[in-house]
Amino acid sequence: MQTHFIQTNGINLHVLTDGPADGPSVILLHGFPEFSYGWRRQIPALVDAGFRVIVPDQRGYNLSDKPKGVAAYDVDVLARDVLGLFDHFGIQKAKLVGHDWGAVVAWTLAIQHPERLEKLAILNVPHPDVMTRFVWSDSAQRKKSWYVFFFQLPFAEWILRRNNFHYLERALTGRRGSFTPEDVLEYKKAWSQPGALTAMLNWYRAIVRRSLRGSWNPRQILARPVKVPILMMWGKRDVALSHAMARPSIELCERGELVMFEKSTHWVQHDAADEVNEKLLAFLK
Repeated sequence: MQTHFIQTNGINLHVLTDGPADGPSVILLHGFPEFSYGWRRQIPALVDAGFRVIVPDQRGYNLSDKPKGVAAYDVDVLARDVLGLFDHFGIQKAKLVGHDWGAVVAWTLAIQHPERLEKLAILNVPHPDVMTRFVWSDSAQRKKSWYVFFFQLPFAEWILRRNNFHYLERALTGRRGSFTPEDVLEYKKAWSQPGALTAMLNWYRAIVRRSLRGSWNPRQILARPVKVPILMMWGKRDVALSHAMARPSIELCERGELVMFEKSTHWVQHDAADEVNEKLLAFLK
């Protein structure tokens, strides 16, 4: 793979690329607490199929810039980072894949800039308006989302850093054997980058502050339709995000397909890598 540092939206992102330079481009957006390494099981399959794969460390993660302040991690700012990547690589209409927070950014682009997306694959994250409705109205989902409120605390970094990132490691390895000790070591290297942990948590802090400013008024919850063709894949054993949000999300998509993975967790692209790759390739082609 080739390594780049690409300027976009006033910052530098560390970006990996692989595959033929003249192949159709696919951008892969990771979530918390991963980084570009989180797509290691998808990149070879996409490259073998002839795609040019573009995999950034999103802002705040691993080797990418980590601007100070919570406001620097507002979801609209994060979306503009990705638009800058499209422009850098000369991509007018992108094939985009997002997991976890990467999926939040991807949904935002599909809603705000549908003209820039050709196809969108979403892994284990609902449409933002569905998430809002469930957080306000569904007590079970609020309980699942407890960690979002914990991350608002000023000592959250100290707790997550304790015992060599014990709690973050458990978040990855607690359910299935999809992460090897060698994988965990790579994640710990990324989490140890100066300023990374605070920057990673600032994504959560920014979204909560946005909601408190009234952007997510429970009396005015939107149901914004999505016109981009969408493939949604969801591991039903996700302990953080209820699969009950998947069907309402796909119903907001004019051209959407939902695939459930009965035995997979939130880390569906790791737990069921071969099946996810098969679905991705069929959709993106």
